[in-house]
Amino acid sequence: MLTESQLRPYQLLMAQQVLDVPKCGLWSFMGSGKTVSVLTAIRTMMLSGSIQRPTLVVAPLRVAKHVWPKEVHKWEHLDHLRVSPVVGHGHHREAALLRPADIYTINYENFVWLAEYYRYGWPFGLVVLDEATKVKSLRASIRKNDQGTEWVQGQGGQRAKEILRTLHRFGTERVVELSGTPAPNGLKDLWGQIFLLDYGKRLGRVYDAFKERWFETDFNGWGMQPKVGAQQQIERQLKDICLSLRANDWFDVREPILHTIKVELPPEARTAYRKMEKELFTQVKGHNIEAFNAGAMTQKLLQLASGFAYKDAAESAPRDFVNVHELKLDALEEIVEEWAGQPILVSYQHRADLERICARFKQARPLDQKTKTLEDWDAGKIPILVAHPGSAGHGLNLQVGSNVLVYYSSGWNYEEDAQIAERIGPVRQAQSGFKRPVFHYRIVVSDTIEEEVLDRLQTKCSINESLMKAMSRRG
Repeated sequence: MLTESQLRPYQLLMAQQVLDVPKCGLWSFMGSGKTVSVLTAIRTMMLSGSIQRPTLVVAPLRVAKHVWPKEVHKWEHLDHLRVSPVVGHGHHREAALLRPADIYTINYENFVWLAEYYRYGWPFGLVVLDEATKVKSLRASIRKNDQGTEWVQGQGGQRAKEILRTLHRFGTERVVELSGTPAPNGLKDLWGQIFLLDYGKRLGRVYDAFKERWFETDFNGWGMQPKVGAQQQIERQLKDICLSLRANDWFDVREPILHTIKVELPPEARTAYRKMEKELFTQVKGHNIEAFNAGAMTQKLLQLASGFAYKDAAESAPRDFVNVHELKLDALEEIVEEWAGQPILVSYQHRADLERICARFKQARPLDQKTKTLEDWDAGKIPILVAHPGSAGHGLNLQVGSNVLVYYSSGWNYEEDAQIAERIGPVRQAQSGFKRPVFHYRIVVSDTIEEEVLDRLQTKCSINESLMKAMSRRG
């Protein structure tokens, strides 16, 4: 378990920002530890009596369900905090709200339900909006009549308007917005997020006035572009409430910044996985999945962990598969949302991985031999490029298009794993004139053979040694 003394300097800066500024934004690079920073601030405020009511965290589903509840148990000084995820069906959410806790977490999709549930009284003293770009579409405003009555009206997504309406109605005094990319599509994305904090004090009380002040029609006559000096002026306006941290200022950009995202198998998938592990045979949704030796079993286990299983050839055409779970797809979706439109390179191992990724993400394109594909990637026209490490090896330059690599699934081959990393690696970034860090995400299913693969890749031990370690741990 980590101790408070192991918090990094920039994490202490973020925690202090939450303590000092009741309504603030933390704009910090992905993987900087925004979650532990906010939790540290919450713990400090609870001890000092600055907040006496529970905290509400609004986040993407997987983050609300897993990330915040697990984070408190990683740190010694946070282990006493009680976190209750308000997720699932209606009766599960109600039960979670009735459970005594210091922090309640809920996904954005259920906020409207939560607001209705607490329509007569808001029990939260602090609201944290994790991945605050989800409210960037807000275009509402606050109106007041002659009697002084105020109300929210205007455009924007239903969830964003309901968050504004609820925070304003109940006078929530502390609000924290977290984001790694607060303006993914340009400065215009900032208005809705900042309006939730200050009700228009800094960037204007209506979106049209914001546009008129800092933007002009671009060269094609349709879009908007910032006026000269607009970015500097907006930054000055927000300096007192938004803390912005860049990875370049805290990390050696010559080394990738690594993140391992752990997901848990659901009970049904876990049962199928364990049966295959013990008996070399299992059933998934009525289909027989069989392995004839230990090597084949290893591949079947990797498939099940990845979220699918190839059917037996006797009952289907070659390479037909059955879906087992979508945990990795959900985790990838959160990474895509976190980077908010910035191009991402995704590495996969199985043909079924590619098909499932492209089915979930319509903007994804496979890496092929066409020159046009590489040209579009370099031009930023491909939001998600999906590549097999074996086809993205020596000599291929992908660093212009992105500095983010996601290992959706991993294989035993260390050389292939390292080679795809080098396609956008720090050296290539520097060669192309980019002074930006490289981010590596690896999605791993807990307590499966994928952890042994990761161990193999990190230690370069033999495949046999990794398997022996796995079997000895399983008993």
